[in-house]
Amino acid sequence: MGKRPNTAPRRSGSPQPDRRRALELLAASRDGCTEAIMIAHGFTVPQMVELVRAGLATAYTRRVIVARHTVEIAWVRITAAGRRALADQPRL
Repeated sequence: MGKRPNTAPRRSGSPQPDRRRALELLAASRDGCTEAIMIAHGFTVPQMVELVRAGLATAYTRRVIVARHTVEIAWVRITAAGRRALADQPRL
């Protein structure tokens, strides 16, 4: 018989290092971060979406003019719940 992979579910209260790192990055920025900055720091769009769905961050767009073209830039900002979650999670 072969070895069974570890399929134990993750406890809901256990810290998630990527989530904490994302919240720390957002908390350090008064206006939040652009999607591009988050990606440059190694986060994926699905990770950002999960932060928003969990109520830890909000996402919005801003229109800017770049080289005579209007472009929408996606921003992510930490919420009060995200700040509380960050304060409640122990550092690893």
